[in-house]
Amino acid sequence: MTRADEFPPLEPDVADAWAFFPHWEGTTYFVNVVGLEVEELRTDYARMVMPYREQNLQAAGLVHGGAIATLIDTVVVPAIGTGLPPGSLWSTIELHTQYHRPLTSDATAEGWIVKRGKSIAFTRAEVTDSEGRLVASGTATYMVKVAEQPS
Repeated sequence: MTRADEFPPLEPDVADAWAFFPHWEGTTYFVNVVGLEVEELRTDYARMVMPYREQNLQAAGLVHGGAIATLIDTVVVPAIGTGLPPGSLWSTIELHTQYHRPLTSDATAEGWIVKRGKSIAFTRAEVTDSEGRLVASGTATYMVKVAEQPS
């Protein structure tokens, strides 16, 4: 079960512009190294997957907490960005992650906007394993600088 139905669809041009996040411009960003992929985008909502990969494990054979935190921090990026004009900037100013169980499979994260302010966005995310069990949850706060649009 997902939260996607709680959020309205995006305008097609916005959805198309974000469809290949995080593979814009052919650049290898950090999230590409971890292996994150967009699964669904809606207004103020995103769902991403992180395939189980050996490179994301820690010594005990579990997915590293930093990879899970990256997923939480990243899944809300398109949720924020799809609601802003092109050229806007946003950056994490606070990230809180709670780990509920070890992760030994693919992970799916859902992220959504809790509240948008003029210069701050408050978000929440949940990560589940391949069996749908809650692995981690978190909140992130972002500083937002909205791009001025030509008049």
